[in-house]
Amino acid sequence: MSSLTRGLFGLCFLMLMGMYGYGQVDEEFSSALDSARALEDNKKDSVVFSAKYVRYATLDMLKHATYTKQIDTSHRNFQYYNKQNLPWNPSVHLGSYGLATRDLLFSPSKTIGFQPGFHALERYLVLADSVQYYRARARYSELYAVGFFFDDQVFRAKLAQNINPQWNIGAEYHAANTDGFYYNQTYADRKGSVFTWYESTNRRYNLLANLTFNKVDASENGSVTNDTTNIFVGEMQSPFAIQTKLRGQQQNRPFNKWLDNGVFLRQSFYIGRLDTVNAGKPEMEIHPTNAFAHNTSVRQRKYIFFKNEEDLYNAFPFGDAVEVQDTTKITTISNEFTYAFYLRNRSLKNEAKVNVGFQNDLVWYDDIVSKDFLQNSAVKGDIRYQFSDKVDVVLNGHQIIVGRHFGDYLYEATAEVGMGAKIGKVTLGAYSQNKSPEMVFTRMNYTYHQWLRDDLEKTKTQNLSFRYKNDKLGFWGKAEYFLINNYLYFKEVDNPTDDEKLEKLIEAAQTGNINLLKVSVGQNFRFGNFHLDNMAVYQKSDAMHVLSTPELYTWHSFYYKDIWFDKVLDFAIGLDAKFNTPFRAPSYAVNAGQFYNSNVAIEFSTYPVVDAWFTANLQRVNLFVSCNFVNQYLYPKGYYTVRRYPMNPANLRFGVSWKFYD
Repeated sequence: MSSLTRGLFGLCFLMLMGMYGYGQVDEEFSSALDSARALEDNKKDSVVFSAKYVRYATLDMLKHATYTKQIDTSHRNFQYYNKQNLPWNPSVHLGSYGLATRDLLFSPSKTIGFQPGFHALERYLVLADSVQYYRARARYSELYAVGFFFDDQVFRAKLAQNINPQWNIGAEYHAANTDGFYYNQTYADRKGSVFTWYESTNRRYNLLANLTFNKVDASENGSVTNDTTNIFVGEMQSPFAIQTKLRGQQQNRPFNKWLDNGVFLRQSFYIGRLDTVNAGKPEMEIHPTNAFAHNTSVRQRKYIFFKNEEDLYNAFPFGDAVEVQDTTKITTISNEFTYAFYLRNRSLKNEAKVNVGFQNDLVWYDDIVSKDFLQNSAVKGDIRYQFSDKVDVVLNGHQIIVGRHFGDYLYEATAEVGMGAKIGKVTLGAYSQNKSPEMVFTRMNYTYHQWLRDDLEKTKTQNLSFRYKNDKLGFWGKAEYFLINNYLYFKEVDNPTDDEKLEKLIEAAQTGNINLLKVSVGQNFRFGNFHLDNMAVYQKSDAMHVLSTPELYTWHSFYYKDIWFDKVLDFAIGLDAKFNTPFRAPSYAVNAGQFYNSNVAIEFSTYPVVDAWFTANLQRVNLFVSCNFVNQYLYPKGYYTVRRYPMNPANLRFGVSWKFYD
């Protein structure tokens, strides 16, 4: 990050702190002046501004009814700014913010139909389904920044305002620039959304619209040349001084870049009786008895790999290409029509719902060699019965009936039974999925990898789950069983003769039946102001070497939480520790952007990773300071999760968020 940018971040922070300090100094005077005015006018200001009146809804919420949630102003989990390091969704990655990432735990996707199959950078995308739509009595805005004088520079700005009580518009912008730790680990993104929500005065018509844009650029260094743990032996050296395989800079910098832009529009109309809860209040809910909706979206994705240097250290499969620019472009147009019918009593405690829909997807595919067009038409629906907060039963179905991926389906059932606050809640679940291979498994026309596979079978997944949760005890647990047939993954081409022309070449592979048991538990303890939050996941399969996932993962957070200075400073300070057992470390194919299983099965030693952190809330400001992998100063000096890519060293980070709603 340039010194000018660092200086601007620092100046903005000092100005914000100065404004806050000035407000504190003048608070007594302002309060007195307000009191004098109130006495003079013999009345109070009728407009009240607080977070209670800043509310939002998501697409998934508005598919069921019209209701909103209050924005979150707490600082809980505020230190987890990096989506690679979420304790409830851990990952393996290339060692720095923004670089290629894969889930550490087994988490199969429930999507069906056409899927590109590129996942390495998808944690960083802003998508239409994730956009929040606001209602705000006054203009709502938020500034968020991480880094300032540190290597990770992450910035976010959000603005939402009601033009009138029925119509809100807003925008959100994200920008990140990180230097990484090893050579050629820079990352940059520019992404965001523009969104609007309109509701008619009679509450029957709703319009949602958003425009999303993403430009994600991750440099590639091909890994370090010394891919052993020897780099961690002896005196700690600067990671930037360690030799990497790709060293091009500026216009010759090797990178994977994703461009992902979309437009989404939803219109829904309620007919028949409307049932209202909390009428006239911010938390008002509108429940229809009949609802029609139409969703339409256009999305264009472009995946680009570029390099312009000789492969001196064998970062790629055998070849003599110097300049490479591999590109895949995908355009999708989707239309979905739904109708929902509800039966309920006036108290809303007993409700039955039937929802049916039809979806059509048009897909245009284009790479450096070929073009293709395909379409899919699917029927979908769900049946739901809900009795107060005691019983909630849902049956879902989604099946492609016409098109390239004919026969894909997902059928799912869940039953939730609440037995009171003392006993807790039980949820039973099951689903059956039949899914076509993702595009990258069937087709690739890149410089180092080319294949066209029509022999791959659909992947069939059967799942059973049981979940128990007791908020009073601070406990939750979930047991899942998976039976998977024709599981798809990438592996290195078999090379029994050690032919150098076959090294690092990857291909799609399928297995027979895989059985997997996954048990997750969480238990939170509290001793006065001290807290101990715990999570553990146990996985056992007859194909652990294929899944490349650990048998055990645990996370623990011990912290002190309190409110000081007459309830002004709400803070927490603590330590996090995570650990997983050794597992077959995946390798990474740079130009394909895919993780794969190499012929040499390597299991790296694993160690606890400890982070120290502090979070606080001061009126409308949240902040955090964290020192990640703090135990590097003791032991171990470093570790791996992906073969040849050492993980990040110890680092210090600072972040702040300031919300405005008056």
